[in-house]
Order: sequence, then structure tokens, then C-alpha cells
Amino acid sequence: MDACTLGDLLDVVGGTSVRLHTAPAGLGAQVTEALLYDAHAPLPRVPGALLLAVGVRAAAAGPLVGAVAEAGMTGVVVRGPDGPVAEAEAYGVALLSVAEDTAWHQAHLLLASAIGARPVPSAGGHGDLFALADAIAAATGGATAVEDPRQRILAYSTVPGQPVDEDRRQGILGLRVPVSAANSEQYRALFAAGGPLRLPALRDGDLARLAVAVRAGGETLGSVWVVDDGTLAADAEQTLVQGASTAALLLLRARAAQELARHQNSDLLRRLLDGTADTATAAARLGVEGPVRVAAFVLDSASLPDAEQTGLRLLDVVRLQCEARYGRHACVLVDGVVYALLAGSGARHRQLAQDIVARAGQALRVPVRAGLGELVAGPGEVAGSRADADLVLRVLGPALPVATVDEVRPRVTLLRLAEVLGERRELSAGGWRRVLAYDGEHGTDYARTLVSWLDSGCDMAEAAKRLAVHPNTCRYRLKQVRRHAGIDLDDPDERLVLWLQLRVLAGIGPTAAAG
Repeated sequence: MDACTLGDLLDVVGGTSVRLHTAPAGLGAQVTEALLYDAHAPLPRVPGALLLAVGVRAAAAGPLVGAVAEAGMTGVVVRGPDGPVAEAEAYGVALLSVAEDTAWHQAHLLLASAIGARPVPSAGGHGDLFALADAIAAATGGATAVEDPRQRILAYSTVPGQPVDEDRRQGILGLRVPVSAANSEQYRALFAAGGPLRLPALRDGDLARLAVAVRAGGETLGSVWVVDDGTLAADAEQTLVQGASTAALLLLRARAAQELARHQNSDLLRRLLDGTADTATAAARLGVEGPVRVAAFVLDSASLPDAEQTGLRLLDVVRLQCEARYGRHACVLVDGVVYALLAGSGARHRQLAQDIVARAGQALRVPVRAGLGELVAGPGEVAGSRADADLVLRVLGPALPVATVDEVRPRVTLLRLAEVLGERRELSAGGWRRVLAYDGEHGTDYARTLVSWLDSGCDMAEAAKRLAVHPNTCRYRLKQVRRHAGIDLDDPDERLVLWLQLRVLAGIGPTAAAG
């Protein structure tokens, strides 16, 4: 397997995640691993390593660059833009940086994953696991399956001639172990055992199993199962233990690759949302084509003591539900809002958002709201759909926690009008201010009377009903408005502008009819 180069690394995580400032030895320089700097320990001699300058300000990292060069390392990673470029070029060391707000452990995970992860062959994304299952089956003499902790079959052996039973056949067809109380009991026993476990057949006609849990650092990653027809090799248990050790390495590698892919997809989606991505490249990498819609999810609470952590948990819930429906998927958390890109026709999108809001609310014990932007023609219009979704979030409330932009179009239009009118002096001036000033000085209710009358299509009786007053009272108020505010209520253009200004700038909403 070819060694990772600096160029390979930047192809994976370069751009907004990791920035290259200088590479005197070229992009072909090998990168072997990522190390965290420890000021209290001698600098190890690790050729090809990247040293993350933990605890060292970027502008003060010059001496560290010299030490890195002496240790034979490839480069230094600083936090922030002001790194020692001149010193790096003088010593022949690559200088890279991550964003100022990036946690060092996150940077280390990102770089280590990019350096160590490699594309896994096909066969469901676990090609090496299939090869391992075949190797275990050949050595033990029994058909083998590798599973995750949730009893999903990740890989299975294809050695011909080995006996199997109905559970094995059904499991491979559905890539999941058939559910039963007896099965669940066997899994509990297996995960509690310290080594391989022989398990009896569950039904007449079935075969026994030899199984072992796959663990790494105390974490259960899955299990390996071998069909036992009574003719397994004498050293089958030892073979299975060795196989589980290899499976743990492969599963950890697959996890690192998956996390890296998620990070890349999230970064691409973030750039699509703000309109800075190359649309064709992003669409190809995300596997998105045709109509798309942005869905935005937010916690319905501004004062959570652990809002940041709860936001990350919301991201996990949204990602899990989207991946369950769409397979490979991109979600990202930006400024407390979780965004997801929903492909295809819009018929199912609202139901998915409702399901996520319900599940997230139960899991997080915090109400969640979801706004869905307009369904747009393709990834090139994602930024517009995101703007729609953000607007929808602003008009949602406890009575309406989920909505598409089309469902609340009048409300979001008035919201945007309020912003536009408020920003321009010539659009916010006019008679509405004189009406409000008169009400404030004299304790009258002329502004609300005007809105009710205009909302009623200038129907005096309907306006009076909305205000719970006599029609003559309503006529008197409108007469006084003409007199004191100098407004021509016979002019349809003036009525339109007055209504808009009172509704969106003064915030006077419609009044429901009394009784």
C-alpha cells in the first residue's frame, strides 16, 4: 500500500479544514502520522510525522519548527493564520494550519483519520471483512459471519460446501440476524463472556454456533459467528480469537474512514449552504442530483445550560434518520442549526421532518422545530433553499413546530418585508407614524381600527365586529384619522402602503371577529 503524501492528505482534508502555508519539500513528502506536541516531554524522532503545536501560539512556533526539522518530521500544524512561514521555509518543513476555533483533539482525529484511512473495497463497504470471514471459515471448517453490535451482518464467508441452516440463509438474505427472544438471550451471554462461547442450536434442524465478541479498548464493536456442525477444527476457538482481533482492527479502520467521509460531506454541505462550493464537484461527491431541499432543525430553547452538547446530539439524531431513509447523506451543524440536504421529490420531506422532530424531542427532552426551504432544481440553488429554511424557523412556534416555506409563505414574506422596509428611510416614513404618535399622545385606538378595517376589505360592519364596537364608533375613528393624521383613505395606494406599514413595521396583527 502506497504511503500517504502531503498532497494526498490535502486532497482529503484541504480547503476550509486544513490550510497549507508552505511545503518546501513539495507535496510528495511522506506523512506517516499526526502527533500532539507535549512541552514537558522530549520531542520524539518520527520521520514523516506532522506535529500539532498544542499550547504554542502560531506566531511563536518558530523554535518548534526547528526542532521538528531536527527530528526528521514532515511538518508542523498550528492553530490560526499567523504561523512562522519564513522559519518553515528556512528549515524545509511544511507549515499547515487549522481554524482558530478548532479543538486540538478534533484536529488530531481529522488528520490521523486522513493519514490512516484508505478506501475500502466494495462488497457493502467491508471488503476486507469478507476476506477475513472466508479465512476464518477455511481455518475452522464452519460458515462464518461478522456482525455489528446491533446484529446486522457486515460480512459472511463464501467457502463452498460448508453446512448452513435456515437462520444462516435468512440472515444473509436480509443482512440481519432473525429476531427472537432466544437469539437475544444468546447475544447477552456472548457479550458477557470473556472469550469464545459455544451456543446450542435454537430449533430442531438448526446447527450450533461458536461465537466470540469483537472488542477494542473495552468497547464492543461486534461479533464473529461460526456455524458448528460438530466437525470444526480442533483449534477453532484459537482461530476465532485471532480472527476477532483482526476484525477489531478492520472495524476501527472502517469507522475512521466513515468519520472522515462524514467530515468531508459536512464540509461540502457547509460550503453549498453559503454558496462558496464548486457546485459540480460538491454534487458529485455528495451523490446529489436533481431536485433538492434544505431542511433546518433547531432546539426550541435559547437558555439550555449545555446547548452546544445538545446541539451535537440533535445532529446525531438528524443524521441517523436521514441515513436510514436516504443511505449516504450529509448533515452539518452551523451556529446551532442542523441542516440536512433532502434529495428527490418533496412528498416525503415534511413527514421525515415531523418524524425527526418527534424523535429528537423525546430523546433530548427539548422541543425541536424544523423549517423546510423551497424544493429547488439542483445543488446550485441550495443557498436559496437554505435562506428559505432559516426564514421558516423564525416564524415557527409551539403551535406549528414543522412547516415548509410554501405553508407559511405569507408570514415569511411579511417578515422579509419588515426587514426591507425597516432598512430604508423612504420606505419606513409615512402617515402610519402620525397615527401611532396620535394614539400614544391621546390614548386612542386608531391604528388598530385602521388595520381591522383594512383587513376586513374596508367593510365597516365587519371591522366593527372585529373590534367589538358599534359601526358608528368605527366610522368616527376613521374620520378622526383623516383629520388628525392627514391620510386619504379613499386612495387605494395609500391604503395598501398604510396597511403594510402598520402590519409589518408597527407589528399590529389581525383582530379576530368577536363572538
